[in-house]
Amino acid sequence: MAYEGHPKLPKACIIGAGPSGFTTAKRLKDAGIPYDCFEVSDNIGGNWYYNNPNGMSSCYESLHIDTSKWRLAFEDYPVPEDWPDFPHHAQLLQYFHDYVDHFGVRETITFNTGVDATSRREDGLWQVTLSTGETRLYDVLIVANGHHWDPRIPDEYPGEFNGYQTHSHHYRDPFEPYDFRGKRVMVVGGGNSAMDISSELSQKPIAKDLFISLRRGIWVMPKYMNGKPADKAVLPKWMPAGLGRKLARKVIKKAIGNMEDYGLPKPDHEPLEGHPSVSGEFLTRVGCGDIKVKGAIERLDGDGVVYTDGSREPLDAIIWATGYKISFPFFNEAGLTPDKDNRFDLFKRMFRPGYDNLIFMGLAQPLPTLVNLAEQQSKLAAAYLTGQYALPEDDELSELMRKDDEFHTGHFYSSPRHTIQIDFNAYCRDLVKEMKAGEARAHLIGNALPVPARTREMV
Repeated sequence: MAYEGHPKLPKACIIGAGPSGFTTAKRLKDAGIPYDCFEVSDNIGGNWYYNNPNGMSSCYESLHIDTSKWRLAFEDYPVPEDWPDFPHHAQLLQYFHDYVDHFGVRETITFNTGVDATSRREDGLWQVTLSTGETRLYDVLIVANGHHWDPRIPDEYPGEFNGYQTHSHHYRDPFEPYDFRGKRVMVVGGGNSAMDISSELSQKPIAKDLFISLRRGIWVMPKYMNGKPADKAVLPKWMPAGLGRKLARKVIKKAIGNMEDYGLPKPDHEPLEGHPSVSGEFLTRVGCGDIKVKGAIERLDGDGVVYTDGSREPLDAIIWATGYKISFPFFNEAGLTPDKDNRFDLFKRMFRPGYDNLIFMGLAQPLPTLVNLAEQQSKLAAAYLTGQYALPEDDELSELMRKDDEFHTGHFYSSPRHTIQIDFNAYCRDLVKEMKAGEARAHLIGNALPVPARTREMV
């Protein structure tokens, strides 16, 4: 059911009830902002709902989150004290359920109902078509549909492979829906899913041979450093970002050594110049010979693959751990479609210039975690919709977006996986500063609502 909220505030439509959607709903509810939240699945959780019937979950049975419990916790709802440092996905999902029940958010979510289409009318209102066939009008559209559900599978390789193929998005365990026991398997990619899945399948009772194909060298970070979760180490706020990265690189290199000493290709970039792959097991598996490292693919070759070094390996199965496309299937406007490299420019990763009543939540790849990003973003969203925050003027907006992009992504090598990268700590500190600046701007215009409440009058 809808949350009715204050009649003089704009009514919002929230798309999705993963952690970004339900934390946004909680914040809007606290602020008295009316909303409907639609979830195409039968329950909350999004990507962290194992075997989610909506098909959008990437969880595999053995998955433990690579972020420690201290960094993923919601600020107004502590994680259970008895949790391990790196909880299993089932524990995280239960935490989400406890959160929505504790704050009374569950009853405001409409389940088994998706948003099929949206269009922004000439009067600025959003017309939303639901999977039920019903059409509704909203003052504000809030997009929280996630960005780890539309698999990206490379199509540039010539030839064909006649064995089993799947994307890591669809991997669940070593036995179902495909039995990997005794098979020759190749995992393609160097991200966290590639690390986890190759480590799992390389165990001797499972795959006969496990290969991993890497286009370039990578840095694999440990989960622990000096006996503590590595992501608990936070640089002082006063330290310049460049200096902090320089110091961190020295610590990382001292702790893990050279990647080529493990049998991996030498990285062509420094640590923290790419989104880090985190694993407590992968390097050991490589060092033990359980995972055999191959270079880039040249072509698919029937029952095997030929690599750029001229070698060939016969294979039974390929798992493409090659990332995701950012997709909004409910939009049909060119201005709301990310490019082929996942580039989609937003102010503070939330606002699209030219759309004052459209807000994106959780559309970033933060270090160390995405779980609680929208919880922080929702503070600005609620302040904006209640007139307590005003956006900068267009010319200032563009310059701030350019500076933000340079700060958060300028030190990364060029890749689609880095176009929405942000540093969580720096981003949250900047949000606080921006909210203060926007509060002053809002005061100058009498705290007028940037998005008026109109749809209530049309009912």
